[in-house]
Amino acid sequence: MAAASTPRVITCKAAVAWGAGEPLVLEDVDVSPPQPFEIRIKVVSTSLCRSDLSAWESHAIFPRIFGHEASGVVESVGLGVTEFQEGDHVLTVFIGECMSCKPCKSGKSNICQALGLERKGLMHSDQKTRFSIKGKPVYHYCGVSSFSEYTVVHSGCAVKVSPHVPLDKICLLSCGVAAGLGAAWNVADVTKGSTVVIFGLGTVGLSVAQGAKLRGASRIIGVDNNPQKCENAQSFGVTEVVDPNSYREPIAQVIKRITDGGADFCFECVGDTDMITTALQSCCDGSGLTVTLGVPKVKPEMSAHYGLFLTGRTLKGSLFGGWKPKTDLPSLVEKYMNKEIEIDDYITHNLAFDDINKAFNLMKEGKCLRCVIHMP
Repeated sequence: MAAASTPRVITCKAAVAWGAGEPLVLEDVDVSPPQPFEIRIKVVSTSLCRSDLSAWESHAIFPRIFGHEASGVVESVGLGVTEFQEGDHVLTVFIGECMSCKPCKSGKSNICQALGLERKGLMHSDQKTRFSIKGKPVYHYCGVSSFSEYTVVHSGCAVKVSPHVPLDKICLLSCGVAAGLGAAWNVADVTKGSTVVIFGLGTVGLSVAQGAKLRGASRIIGVDNNPQKCENAQSFGVTEVVDPNSYREPIAQVIKRITDGGADFCFECVGDTDMITTALQSCCDGSGLTVTLGVPKVKPEMSAHYGLFLTGRTLKGSLFGGWKPKTDLPSLVEKYMNKEIEIDDYITHNLAFDDINKAFNLMKEGKCLRCVIHMP
């Protein structure tokens, strides 16, 4: 009986990226059984995040399976896993929570020492891959790789949710929506009556807007040059939109002028290090705070005049909105189920797995917020 229940290799369809910017190809991929402290998940829904697109366009690790915003059902568990069992509904997360390292226990950081960002396309535990095609390795992305019918993640990189929660909606809490809300609440601690400026009105930026609105910000100014995104911004809490292309003067000067000296809070949600400097310049003297959330695909170094800091401005980074995934995500799911936060309106397209390249094209062209891909 024991041998019959031992997990075996599964062969399934996965969208494999063979090179930078090349269309993904649906391939038959072998998915290994979960190793100790890992779980294998049948992916139900997964959405395309801007960081997937950026990595696909620029990273050198191929072949690779992208995707990290996902929900699914546990198919099997590895040795030592006690938190999950077959049939559990889960959210995947791109940074884990081991619950025992110094940052996890300190309460000061959500960057787990054991299960932080995966950068080499390999599993945390043994630096190997669980995917292969004809015996040759296919690499992971963000420790999740959800553009596959089945995937393997460390048990610390999954969060159990109620079977009554709609998996096709809450997959957005795996990254984008949670990251924006957390940046406004946990990292910036936006205050009532404050002025907020958001650079970039994608899913993350509009999630910041939702968080700022719920905190009672009086002005929420969105900065974006995409007319389609600007049109929809007000429904998420943005009170006014600024298109940089409509002004001859630098956008930081525009913000300083229309806010009478600068914003209380600025959020960089583009992934452009030059925009971080612009956001800093748009903050008010003395107490202005800039939070950067974007992931740049080029020019990772930034520069800023020391005077911006000498006059009291602060720059903070935000990864996953400061949330500890296992500790904090269940409360966000509960807020969604209680209609205290909005998720559904960020979903602009629902696509079949066969149409995954359409999702990439829509995001490249700036014609979507989140495309949710429904697995077979």
